[in-house]
Parts: sequence; C-alpha cells; structure tokens
Amino acid sequence: MTIDSVPLPATLLWAVRLLRAEAVALGLVAVWLIWSDLTATTHDLASALLVTAFAVAGAVALWALGGALARRRAGGRAPAIVLQLMLLPVGWYMIQGGLGWLGLPLMALGLGVIGFLVSAPTNRALGFH
Repeated sequence: MTIDSVPLPATLLWAVRLLRAEAVALGLVAVWLIWSDLTATTHDLASALLVTAFAVAGAVALWALGGALARRRAGGRAPAIVLQLMLLPVGWYMIQGGLGWLGLPLMALGLGVIGFLVSAPTNRALGFH
C-alpha cells in the first residue's frame, strides 16, 4: 500500500477545497476585469491589462497549488502559504478603506488555510515528520 492510497486528512482536504474556491473566486474577478478591459474607457490600458493578467495568473496558481497538494506534493505547501499571507495586507487595506465586511473574512480565510497547511495531519500526509 502506498501513501497515496490513504485518504487525505481532513485538514489537507479543506485546504485544497479552500484553495480551489479562492481560485474560482479570483477567476470570476478576472472575468469581470476582462469584460471591464473590453468595454470601459481607460486612461492607462497597460495598467489595466497588467491587473487583469495578475488576477488570471493568481487564479491559475491557486488552482494548480490545490491540485499539487491534493496529490500530496509537499512543494506546493510553501507557495500556497505565501499566497495566503498575501491576503493579510489585502484584507487590512480593505478594512482601512471601509470594506471591513470583506477584509476581515479574507484575513480569516488566509489564516485558516495556513492553519490547515501547517497542521500535524497535513504535515504527515505531505511527508514532513
């Protein structure tokens, strides 16, 4: 029996689910940005396209990292943690801008996924002992 035949622990499974949910949400933002790039008048097209490309790349990265972790690839954990840490300043600036209803849950999401990724069951499943 290989380690891959053992079911994913709940902590790793939830981390994967949340990373994939983040990828879908960011993908929807990317679709909206693409639509906005095509229909809105802009003063700086290069910046608009750069923001759109960043959103698309983020969605692809989150989806790929979720897949890597679902396959128990330990190398996917560190980049996933870095992306989750990026939610902290984003959430903070949302709170500062009056969007606390969105900023606080984003920060909690990032910290929660990090907690799942560094938990003991996840460590064992990824081969960290």
